[in-house]
Amino acid sequence: MVAPEKMLGWTRVPSVEAQAFLPGRYASLPELGRLTGRGNTVNLENVVRLTSDLVLDVGDTGATYVSLADRVQEQTGIPYALLDGRFEAAAAAYRLLGALIGRREEAESLARDAETTLSTITGRIAGTPKDRRPRVYYARGPRGLETGLGGALNLETIELLAQNVAGATRGGLATVSIEQVLVWNPDVIVTIDPDFAANVARDPSWASVAAVRAGRVHLAPRLPFGWVDLPPSVNRLIGLWWLAKMLYPDLFPEDLRPLTRDFYRRFYHVTISDAQIDRVLAGGS
Repeated sequence: MVAPEKMLGWTRVPSVEAQAFLPGRYASLPELGRLTGRGNTVNLENVVRLTSDLVLDVGDTGATYVSLADRVQEQTGIPYALLDGRFEAAAAAYRLLGALIGRREEAESLARDAETTLSTITGRIAGTPKDRRPRVYYARGPRGLETGLGGALNLETIELLAQNVAGATRGGLATVSIEQVLVWNPDVIVTIDPDFAANVARDPSWASVAAVRAGRVHLAPRLPFGWVDLPPSVNRLIGLWWLAKMLYPDLFPEDLRPLTRDFYRRFYHVTISDAQIDRVLAGGS
């Protein structure tokens, strides 16, 4: 987003569908694999061979990941920057990145966008007490039974604007039962799985859930990156507008189409057509 021409590759190449929403020269970069964490697939010799000036990691800054970063830096001799990936830290992360790679002006522009988005949206809902905000269930997977517990990185934007029905227990992602969902009886369901979104209204086990009865099951946009999750990063800035408009339509009269076009131009360096915007907003794949 700040300096795409400096990228050497992807940890995982975006899908063909996602590549249509990215400039070709960046979308076609090779897949290098994952360097740290579970499922790491990068050979450190290849990292050195690529003559990288910097290894950039944005995400969890806990002790485990700090230790992994230190180890990679020691083994490769290449500086390793581990940036805070929390949603609320987006602006600070941009500014730090700009300083690291000599792109302060570009990074500052995106940092200000992040701050404006966050302050504008949270400011408008500030008058709604937290216990009166919509009760939301976040459904992952084709059966909709994977969700995020309280404080899960994947639900940061949902918990910023609404009540997470699974939030009483702290943790990350978890699998729950349909019986538990029935007890929670959420007002709104947000999902990132198109199969679940297409079939839940016809599934008798979900028929009595308030959100299903009211037709308030919403498939989140996800091209080229998820607006709520996948990955839980700064791509969620435009998703915050989508969530706010979906949860509080009276407070957010803005048309998402120009907001989407502007975000993709500024953050992804691509101009998308009206047809592409329609596809994104429909949760298309």
